[in-house]
Amino acid sequence: MTESSRTRTKIAAFLAILTLSALIMVWLFWRFPVITAVATVAILLALGVSARLARLIDTDLTEMQRDKQGV
Repeated sequence: MTESSRTRTKIAAFLAILTLSALIMVWLFWRFPVITAVATVAILLALGVSARLARLIDTDLTEMQRDKQGV
């Protein structure tokens, strides 16, 4: 019983945070459209670059581990 209520509480909190975030973003876009659009594109570009860097680093580490095991 307590586990299901905890799960429901976590889901409700997640949905509340998601809704609040979406409302803030819509308000910012309505109030400051150009600045919000530029900031959004910059953040998405930063996330894309960091994802590519993480993939490159992960590939290098797995290759190094394979080399150590082969020796």
